[in-house]
Amino acid sequence: MKDLFMDSDSWGTYTFGELIARGVLEIGDGYRAKNSELGGDGLIFLRAGHVSDTEITLDGAERFCARLTAQVSSKTSRPGDVLVTTKGNSTGRVAFVSERMPTVVYSPHLSYWRSHDVIQLVPSFLRAWSRGAELKHQVMGLAHGTDMAPYLSLIDQRRLRITLPPPAEQRAIAHILSTLDDKIELNRQMNQTLEQIAAAFFRSWFVDFDPVRAKTEGRQPAGMAAETAALFPDRFVESEVGEIPEGWLQTTVGDQVAMTKGRSYKSDQLVPSPMALVTLKSFLRHGGYRSDGLKAYDGPFKPEQVVLPGEIVVALTDVTQAAEVIGRPALVQPDSRFEKLVASLDVGIVRPLSDELPVLFLLHLMSDDRFSNHTGSYASGTTVLHLNTQGITSYPFPLPPVPLLAAFDRIVSPLHERRTFNHAEATTLSELRDALLPRLLSGKLRVPTDVLNEEVAQMSTRVEGLLTQSAF
Repeated sequence: MKDLFMDSDSWGTYTFGELIARGVLEIGDGYRAKNSELGGDGLIFLRAGHVSDTEITLDGAERFCARLTAQVSSKTSRPGDVLVTTKGNSTGRVAFVSERMPTVVYSPHLSYWRSHDVIQLVPSFLRAWSRGAELKHQVMGLAHGTDMAPYLSLIDQRRLRITLPPPAEQRAIAHILSTLDDKIELNRQMNQTLEQIAAAFFRSWFVDFDPVRAKTEGRQPAGMAAETAALFPDRFVESEVGEIPEGWLQTTVGDQVAMTKGRSYKSDQLVPSPMALVTLKSFLRHGGYRSDGLKAYDGPFKPEQVVLPGEIVVALTDVTQAAEVIGRPALVQPDSRFEKLVASLDVGIVRPLSDELPVLFLLHLMSDDRFSNHTGSYASGTTVLHLNTQGITSYPFPLPPVPLLAAFDRIVSPLHERRTFNHAEATTLSELRDALLPRLLSGKLRVPTDVLNEEVAQMSTRVEGLLTQSAF
């Protein structure tokens, strides 16, 4: 395998085809699965919809039949792979396969880039480069070069050009950026765990009614303080939706909240703006908030469409092929980049009518699968699904007394505050990474392999300080 670098200080530019010919790089696409091959308990089938620029999510992913493992093995993931989406409007999204990720089978709308010489092409450097301007400019030209839907073929990918620093500098650049990426990912995982804990509390208390069932059987609710247990009744009563705890109010979402729909605001903003639109891209798959989905905006708006941090928004449309966002809620997070957020046409704002109804209770109520099933029955459309507000407001549920709502809020609020802190910290780290990325990849900010220069040392100190402060 011929050395790419004849001079230890030289940077070289190569096509993917050249790297493939030298045995340094492998590229490939995914497996064309038949419906009959899915639905088992074997390897996960990773579709392009599971890949975003921030993470790979496996929620709702299908699995192959276990007997097909050998058949699909040539299209399975390896740690260090860079993934790129290759078809449709999402063409050019990239993600990185970490050591923690389970083995998956790639779908045809995904391509993978895999280093076969980790000395000359450091996998984590390839990860960093895939987020940079050099690739983005090329993908835009290749994927949108015709009137057809965007598409990035394997032939196109062989023509991609990558500028590579010497191996030692690749490792130094990758170390700086990977440290940030790893901490951002750790924050995301921590937030996912905190969310699961809060959701488990909600389901136990307000869906399964575990404390009430324990008291009806003459038992003390497990792991619960006596004063909290006293807030739960010891019997059920009949209601229109079945048994509910005695003393709880049978109500609907519409009786407890005000719904405000966003408006159609056109955004052609290309420069930084103090304002942004909350759009469908502000929702994670299956619900949750994405700050990277905000869209800069600098035009007129209605005051009632202004969204404040801590308010709930809900997605009102989706494409029929996915249907993974419609009816899903998200809790808007503070964002230092923008002074004001405005709801777009496809977004609804849900505001409690009373201060005694905690926003976090409402968020978990709307995140429950039963709520999603209810709103799904009101969604209509052929290629694009639409959800009218009645699909949200008509949802029935038993409302606990105010003291019990307050007790729940006291338990989950600290979890939410920690999630908010983690989210804000991850945003700061992302901004730092995004500021460093173009300068490191262009060579404008060089990283000596023995001693970091003063500017990089200051940035590294800042990173280390942030990581130390965030110890959980």
